Amino acid sequence: MLQELLPTRQIPGEPRRRWFNSERCDLIVWLQDDDVPVGFQLCYDKDEVEHALTWIRNRGYNHMRVDAHGRSPYGEDVQKGTPLLVPDGVFDPRRLLQIFNDEGRQLPPEFFALVSEKLRGCEAPAPTKD
Repeated sequence: MLQELLPTRQIPGEPRRRWFNSERCDLIVWLQDDDVPVGFQLCYDKDEVEHALTWIRNRGYNHMRVDAHGRSPYGEDVQKGTPLLVPDGVFDPRRLLQIFNDEGRQLPPEFFALVSEKLRGCEAPAPTKD
């Protein structure tokens, strides 16, 4: 179950953030000064191959894989450092919505509603060409 991490480190120059954590997921929500969410990042499958879905208002969605192992350009392992996000655009939004529903029941209702809505928006079928 996602639980808030307190205190949450704030990044100068970025919107204020709230961070929620569980064994399977992390959710970071970015907020305007009036506490209206302007984006979120949902990291999931932390116990397998971790991925991150990011939604930012006026920018849309981005799906990445979290590379936490650290490899040199030549494929050798290097000292583990800051995880990097690397391109990985394919994901199953229905599966992610199920994971989020299982993990997010104790979130503030406005955060649960926002993320659920955006995940359901990913499920919309692509327009067909005539």
